[in-house]
Amino acid sequence: MKIVVIGGTGLIGAKVVDLLRQRSHDVVAASPAKGVNTITGEGLGKAVAGAQVVVDLSNSPSFEDAAVMGFFKTSGRNLLATEHAAGVGHHVALSIVGIERNQGSGYYRAKLAQEALIKASPVPWTIVRSTQFYPFAAGIVQDGAKNGEVRLSTGMLQPIAPDDVAAFVADAALAPPANATVEIAGPERIRVNDFARVYMDAHGDARPIVADAHTPFWGAELDDRSLTPGEQARLGKITYAQWLRDDAAAPH
Repeated sequence: MKIVVIGGTGLIGAKVVDLLRQRSHDVVAASPAKGVNTITGEGLGKAVAGAQVVVDLSNSPSFEDAAVMGFFKTSGRNLLATEHAAGVGHHVALSIVGIERNQGSGYYRAKLAQEALIKASPVPWTIVRSTQFYPFAAGIVQDGAKNGEVRLSTGMLQPIAPDDVAAFVADAALAPPANATVEIAGPERIRVNDFARVYMDAHGDARPIVADAHTPFWGAELDDRSLTPGEQARLGKITYAQWLRDDAAAPH
């Protein structure tokens, strides 16, 4: 089966491509660097031709509100129209748990717009909504750092390992279209400030953390339900502690 992975050279995309190739599928790792651009349409028709499944793992190069909205709307329209014309039977997209509850975030508004395009398209679909990835901890610390301390939300997360995300996405690509949204998450819940503290301790960063319930996370103020999944979520197996050990042991 031919499967096109848009964003197939990224953090999750490269892992999805490897998993699908291990299962003997014909996989195209598509990205602008590979000559496939969902914004301009360059190389898109050729990449999608003959594909049974397209997995959309694309991401905006800018997170500024107007830019990210423009990216996901333009990319989504171009990709879905190309798929429909080519007779693609399944569109799989990676999205984010809780975006409809956090519309103070321009990025989350853009992802919700992307989901709406998918649902309105005639191409059968599956949306995989994931919680935050473990590697995001570094960026969370950086975003909250100021004047020698790190100020962070106390909202609850249920973060997940990239390997688990890739496995769930690959499984979705090989399953029939659900025409529904599936939630995935890690095995444990942790508050944003504690998520950062564990990461900082593992990297010898002794800066104090100021836990503040009103500090925005990606532009939105969180509560314990904002970014946590429902009871039917599929849970990964890799714990945060295990991921930190593996990450510390990996070459960088």
